[in-house]
Amino acid sequence: MRRGDLWLRPFSLVDVPALKAAFADPAVLAWNPGPQQSAGTPAVVSWLQERNNWQDGSHASWAISDPSLALLGSVSLHKLDIEQADAEVGYWVAPWARGRGLAARAVAAAAQFGFRELRLHRLYLYHAVENLSSCRVAESARFRLERCLRQSYKYTDGVYHDEHLHSQLVSDLEAG
Repeated sequence: MRRGDLWLRPFSLVDVPALKAAFADPAVLAWNPGPQQSAGTPAVVSWLQERNNWQDGSHASWAISDPSLALLGSVSLHKLDIEQADAEVGYWVAPWARGRGLAARAVAAAAQFGFRELRLHRLYLYHAVENLSSCRVAESARFRLERCLRQSYKYTDGVYHDEHLHSQLVSDLEAG
């Protein structure tokens, strides 16, 4: 999928070194599940292969890249529930690509795919209240803040964090 200079594409084995570097970043590690640095290349390859396995119908995942196809991050629609016509959105941006609005643009593109191609009704995303960057991404991608969920998710620090729940409906997209 291409949106101007933003590309959403399948992950490739060429991405493994960049994925390893991204998964070593403290900000990525703090808020996103992924292979631990100590797990090494096989864990990263396994993670990559799971993201490219769309056939099971449980998710759609893309590498965020630019026209050079360099890996800049990841965006996913996961926990797809076709019967309820909803899915959760997940995303991260590598440290070398932050501050360019990529995450918001990738989330918006994934949302359009979910609404138009998968015929979803509702998308939602969670982020730790302390993760202000992720809140800005949700707002920039036009996801509305619904509420704060108290101690709703245990992140990699082993602590249950309060989370914001944001959502977007297909009617929000149609409203412009």
